[in-house]
Amino acid sequence: MSFYTDARPGIYPGQTTNAMNGLCERICIQTTKVFDACMLQAQIEDYALTLTNFNPADPATPLTFVSGNSTTGPATVTGLTITRFDDRPNFARVQATINIPVVVTYTDANNVAGTATGTIAVNQDVIMYVPQPSLTPIDVIAFGSAVISQGTYNPTTGGFTISACVTAILKVVAVVDVLVPSYGYCPIPPCTPYTGEEACPGVFEMPLYPTAVSPQSTNAR
Repeated sequence: MSFYTDARPGIYPGQTTNAMNGLCERICIQTTKVFDACMLQAQIEDYALTLTNFNPADPATPLTFVSGNSTTGPATVTGLTITRFDDRPNFARVQATINIPVVVTYTDANNVAGTATGTIAVNQDVIMYVPQPSLTPIDVIAFGSAVISQGTYNPTTGGFTISACVTAILKVVAVVDVLVPSYGYCPIPPCTPYTGEEACPGVFEMPLYPTAVSPQSTNAR
């Protein structure tokens, strides 16, 4: 079994019809609280993408673009400036550059396939909710993704001039201690072993007795 194959209802994570049933304590947890967030989606054109980490090394130029997209690595924030408004407490102008790591696939002049990495920098200049300073520091973090639709080799830089669809998310966060109601620790049920293909798929899951809606329920208005 697992959390979601356990037959005992009410003791695993998920929705509940009675939020009070089973609450037993208040617990303090450390978590990242998001105070504000915004998302930018844009198509960028004629972006000069510098490439590094060629694999294999020293490809024969010129390179021919094949595809490109963001990597699983996190986006980073640089050049952060927060300017508060005197007439709007807790609001500020947030200026930052979101750096999205990407990987590009290409073929070189000898028709050898290769990859290289680069960074797409997206500038943000937005108004966001930024709490007042406290002992717990406020941070601005970012997430980003990019899909590069086309690229042209640039012999001057050794990279590509690209067009890309970019999504960038900026968040104002802080690591805080939060007091929340709790149902206590999660009981961990034993795992359900996988035994291969079942001989009678769907048969053993049938209910023991037929289910029918009563006529009274059908005619009720």
